[in-house]
Amino acid sequence: MASIAAEPKRRRWPWVLFVLVVLLAVLVVAAEFITRSVLPGIVRGIVIEQLDLPADQQLDVEADGILLPQLLAGRLDELHLSSDRVTLEGVTGAADVTATGVPLRGGDLASASGTVRIDQTQLSALLANSELPIESLALEAPNAIASGSISLFGTSIDVSLTLTPGAENGAITLTPVSATLGGVVLDAHQLNERFGSLAAQFTAPQQLCIADRLPAGLTITGLRIDGTEAVIDLDVDGAIATDQTLLDPGVCP
Repeated sequence: MASIAAEPKRRRWPWVLFVLVVLLAVLVVAAEFITRSVLPGIVRGIVIEQLDLPADQQLDVEADGILLPQLLAGRLDELHLSSDRVTLEGVTGAADVTATGVPLRGGDLASASGTVRIDQTQLSALLANSELPIESLALEAPNAIASGSISLFGTSIDVSLTLTPGAENGAITLTPVSATLGGVVLDAHQLNERFGSLAAQFTAPQQLCIADRLPAGLTITGLRIDGTEAVIDLDVDGAIATDQTLLDPGVCP
C-alpha cells in the first residue's frame, strides 16, 4: 500500500521539471528583451560622450545575435551604429559603422569600418585645398564636375573639369577625365597637345590629404559618387576605443 500511495508523488516530477524549464525559458527571453532595450542606450551614451556629440544626437544602435551569451563572455560579436546626420571635425553626413569583437570590459575593437555619405556642398568643402580650380561642384555619378576659372595666356577662361574621385593611401584622389575650356570639350590627350605643360593641372591625377578633417583613428579607403552623394569608405583603428589621441584630428604630411 505504501508503494501505491507514493506513486502519484513520483509522477509529479516530470510536470515540475517542465514548469521549471518553461519558467527558465521565460526568464531568459525576458532578460534578452531587457538587454536589447537597455544596451543601445548605454552604447549611445558612451559614443556621444567620447566623440563630444550633442546630447540630442540621433544615433541608432543595433547588436547582432543572442546577447546574453555575448554579455557573459564580455564581448559583442557585431555592433552597428548609424546616424542620418552627424558632424565630425566639420564634416557633416550620414554615417554607418559596423564594429566586431566589441569588448564590454575595456579593450580594443577587433575591427571596425563604415561609410559616410555627404552632399556636394560637403565634398566641395573637403576639396577646398585642391590645386584644381574648384569654385562650384556638381555630382553626376560616377564623376564630379568642378567649375571655376583659370588664367591662361593672361586671359581669364571659364573651365569645367570632369573628375573621377577615389582614395589611395588614406588620401582623396581626383583623376581628370576631360575639361571644358571656353565651351570646348577636350580630353587629356587633346589638352596635352594644345597646351603642353600648362595642361598638367588638368590632366595629372591629384592627391588631397584630408586627415586633418577626420579623427586620427579613421582612414579613408574609398570614395565614389552615388547619385547626388559622395560615399566615403572608412577603416577604423580598433584602438580608438582605448586611445584618446585617435579621436583627435589627424595630421597631413
